[in-house]
Amino acid sequence: MILSLDRSRIFVLVLLAALALLPIVATLGGEEFYIGQFRRILIFAIAAISLDLILGYGGMVSLGHAAFVGVGAYVVAILVHHANEETLFLGFIPGTFEPLITWPLAMLVAGAFAFVIGLISLRTSGVYFIMITLAFAQMVYYVFVSWRTYGGDDGLRFRGGDTLAGFIDLGDDLTFYYVVFAVLLAVLYLGRRLVKSRFGRVIEGCRENERRMRALGFPSYRYKLAAFTIAGAVAGLAGGLFATHEAYISPSIMHWTRSGDLIIMVILGGMGTLYGPLVGAVVFMLMEKFLPDYTQHWQIVFGPVLVLIVLFARRGVFGWVLPARAGGRGHG
Repeated sequence: MILSLDRSRIFVLVLLAALALLPIVATLGGEEFYIGQFRRILIFAIAAISLDLILGYGGMVSLGHAAFVGVGAYVVAILVHHANEETLFLGFIPGTFEPLITWPLAMLVAGAFAFVIGLISLRTSGVYFIMITLAFAQMVYYVFVSWRTYGGDDGLRFRGGDTLAGFIDLGDDLTFYYVVFAVLLAVLYLGRRLVKSRFGRVIEGCRENERRMRALGFPSYRYKLAAFTIAGAVAGLAGGLFATHEAYISPSIMHWTRSGDLIIMVILGGMGTLYGPLVGAVVFMLMEKFLPDYTQHWQIVFGPVLVLIVLFARRGVFGWVLPARAGGRGHG
């Protein structure tokens, strides 16, 4: 058990060290392209980690999680757009380039959307929960598709600000990479504190036997709603980072298929591990990027890989290095 636990910690440290050193190695090797590519991967890893909080730990299978990513992205895009145009959003909200304002607002608005959607969705369970989250996500998607003021289906391109807090140069690929990496570390740390707390234990208990948790006096609905809201807010942060990274946003980021991609990342890396979605995001997005260079039908290769992992490594890639636990599920 001790050796297994050490192995999992070593794996995490090696993974994070590799991600920390990657931009330096890429720069020295003249392959700066990889900096932007992996920055995008880290952003989607944050979104996948937020989904793992409710999917892996809470057993809530949401097919609408990408909607919160999209809402967060549009908050940043709209505020920056109005800053460029020197106009007011909704007639009274000034635009701004400052990420210290736009990113927290992205979290706040996405969290508010998650709270409202969770109020209704969490009154159901199982396949009904899956379908109602999908329905809400598609409603949000079509709202932005029809919102011609901000590009509609064509999306919105904008010129973002170059600095964070007035002195951190986000226009520099290396600097922006480490900002995203720092946000990822913060999300992992706070996520770990959350799942190890009494709150996290209650969420896990609701996943295993919600009726028993209610019998013990825990208001399971409130706990699940809080977890759903937190996950939505973190997904909104990922969306805000994505908008800043791309300087362009379109409704495609919140389509239900993107929610499916996030679920695959969580399953691929390992549900209920926090670090697993990071591994899953790296594997999934690298395959998505490079397999099409060999064949346009790259899903034919990816599909069997996913099936094999589900059949023979049900705890995902990261689960291979985790110690075995009672109940068959490891936690980071």
